[in-house]
Amino acid sequence: MNILISGGAKNGKSHYAQQTAQTLAAGGPLYYIATMIPRDGEDQARIVRHQQERDGWGFTTIEQSKSIKALIDREDVNLAGSFLLDSVTAVLENEMFPVAIKDGQAEFLGEDMDAPERVRAELVAFAKAVREAGGSVVFVSDGIYGDACGYSASTERYRKALAEADRALALVCDKVTEVTCGLTEEWK
Repeated sequence: MNILISGGAKNGKSHYAQQTAQTLAAGGPLYYIATMIPRDGEDQARIVRHQQERDGWGFTTIEQSKSIKALIDREDVNLAGSFLLDSVTAVLENEMFPVAIKDGQAEFLGEDMDAPERVRAELVAFAKAVREAGGSVVFVSDGIYGDACGYSASTERYRKALAEADRALALVCDKVTEVTCGLTEEWK
């Protein structure tokens, strides 16, 4: 079973996703796909908090901030397992707005205009490969595309690309759930 979980920041998505992935694993392999590239102290603190939150849950952590499709061919990954990919938002950011980290500082390398289509295709390919192998994926995404504020052109491209990635995943997922203030709403 593949599941897409979306919602705003700090609404309980990650905890709900952890519980869901663990339930789907049913004692089998359980993987956490860590996607964030820390760009500052706030990002680093968030990573530490997430690590502490999932401590003792049985996850094997895989650091994969880009090229999600590469997971399909990794020998140390059992596609029949249960995966938690947290998050679609970070993978898209990493691919669209690549950075080089030098002396603890992020250096922006420019916008990759081909990233949205590539990321969308890789996420869908991963979901399909895991399903074919008898496993499951829980995708976590942020619903940042719903407000009416105007943003810079690159931010608007990013928001549109995330919405398109979520729509593509919704088509290949068995369930789509929104988490708001710890409450869940199933849309599919």
